[in-house]
Order: sequence, then C-alpha cells, then structure tokens
Amino acid sequence: MDLGLRGRTAIVCGASSGLGLASAEALAEEGANVAMFARRRDELTRDADRIGALAVRGDVTNASDLERLVSKTLEAFGGLDIVVWNSGGPPPGTASEITDEALESAFELLLQPAVRLVRLALPHLRESESARIVFITSATVKEPTPHLALSNALRPGLTGFAKTLARELGPERITVNCVAPGRIDTPRMTEIYGAGGPPTEELAQIPLGRMGSPREFGDVVCFLASERASYVTGTTVLVDGGFSRSLL
Repeated sequence: MDLGLRGRTAIVCGASSGLGLASAEALAEEGANVAMFARRRDELTRDADRIGALAVRGDVTNASDLERLVSKTLEAFGGLDIVVWNSGGPPPGTASEITDEALESAFELLLQPAVRLVRLALPHLRESESARIVFITSATVKEPTPHLALSNALRPGLTGFAKTLARELGPERITVNCVAPGRIDTPRMTEIYGAGGPPTEELAQIPLGRMGSPREFGDVVCFLASERASYVTGTTVLVDGGFSRSLL
C-alpha cells in the first residue's frame, strides 16, 4: 500500500530511541523527509545517518531549540507537512507524593512544549496540501496506571488540547490525532518496572500475551500521518495489544 508520503516533510520529536525513533524509521521508509529531534547527540546522529534523516539536537523544554528545529527543517526541505510530538515521561510516583516542583516539571515536559511546537509549526502546516499533527501520549489517557500519577494527570490535558485543535483545524483539512502506547518494549518500561520489565502476571493480562515492539507502534503513527488517514481526526488510537478495558 502506498501511503502517499513520498516527498512529504515530517518533524519527529524524541527521535533518538523508542517510539520516536520507530516513527521516524517508518516515515523515512515511506519516502518522507524526516527531521529527527532529540537531546542525545551520538544516538541521534547515528540513526539519522542510517535512515537518511536530518538530525537536529535539542531539548523539547527549550523554546529556542524548538524554534531552531522548525527553521532547520524548513531550510533543509523547504516546507513542513507533518509534526509528530513525542517526549519522555515524568518519573513514576503516587498522587499523594506529587510536589509543586514535580508538577511544574511534568507540565513543562508533557504539555507546554507540545503547544509551543504546534504554534511554531502551524503557519507552515497551513501551506501544506496534506498537513498532519500526531501526538504520542499514553494509555493512561484511557485508563490511569498505578504509580504514574503525573502522567495520569498531564497527558489527558494534551489529549484535550489535541481534540480541541482537531475541531479548529478540520475546516483547513489539517488532521490532529493521538497515538497512545500501552506496554511497548522501550527504555521507558525499564524506567517504570526495572530491568526485568513488566511482571509476568501483568503481561498475562494483555490479550496478545506480550509487549509490543516500537515498530508496531511507529507504523500506526506513520499511517495517521499519511494520505490514507485523511478522514481520521480528533481521535486517540490505542496501541496496547488489547490491554485496556475501556470501551472507547
């Protein structure tokens, strides 16, 4: 299936590993021009060279870095069609343990820079014939996860922003969607669960019986960024092997 991405230009944040890298790989394989944005210079440069992408080093929490990301992308490719927002997650913890500092840091990581990047990209997306915005969120937006209180609190806010944005931009034929990972085999699983990853009893609750691979997730992001997804907007797609019990 031709997804109609050849020659389109995409920004992918958090692209040096995990879900961001898998999304960048999928887009590049479909012929898109990809600007990969991440903090870790060595990993970013290595993988950008491998897939033929533009590496832009920076931190999503730094406003100047986001401005430079957009300007470097325009300089290299002459336009912008797709924005894939992705960032790391806040530290695990319970709701009763949240401090003011932790809450502010989570806001500055999960919500504020996403809004900022959209604001920077939107004038250029409006010039595209097929503009797409995809936010990578979390399955916590559908069903809160124990001990991920900050993610449970902030990621639904990003989902609300995306839903509102989808309704605003729909008349301009710009689609806005979220992709929510469940247990995907990335470094985030080690951060949350430790070196062994999710316990066997938790994996047993996933109908497909295993964690997902980053590329299985990246392919969904790639589809939502494509011509084939032109009538999909304002929705959250779960990629969790059927783990969520939510009806919608």
